[in-house]
Amino acid sequence: MGRLTTHVLDTANGCPGEGIKIKLYLLGGDGSRSLIRDAVTNSDGRTAEPLLDEADFKAGKYELEFAAGDYFQNRGTKLPDPMFLDVVPIRFGIADEHAHYHVPLLISPYGYSTYRGS
Repeated sequence: MGRLTTHVLDTANGCPGEGIKIKLYLLGGDGSRSLIRDAVTNSDGRTAEPLLDEADFKAGKYELEFAAGDYFQNRGTKLPDPMFLDVVPIRFGIADEHAHYHVPLLISPYGYSTYRGS
């Protein structure tokens, strides 16, 4: 069976993004979102376990939300009001229920990137 994992790298400070709150939503065809999991990153910027695995891992459209603004505020980063980035959403699709989908986030207060990792 497949699985979904993530991790966060703080590119502004050159370290893992520790303590970042993450929410995972399943997206409906009508535009609805159903919260299916929440987690917090550990000292390595990863979640303690996969966000989805085994029976919960299904094909579909998903959205990850990362509370990046809270993370940078908690670090004491000087931010404008309102901050440029607050909650960072990443929408993606899972097509292969037997594959490993890894969705990392590279974040700074003014930009981010993601990709399908391994």
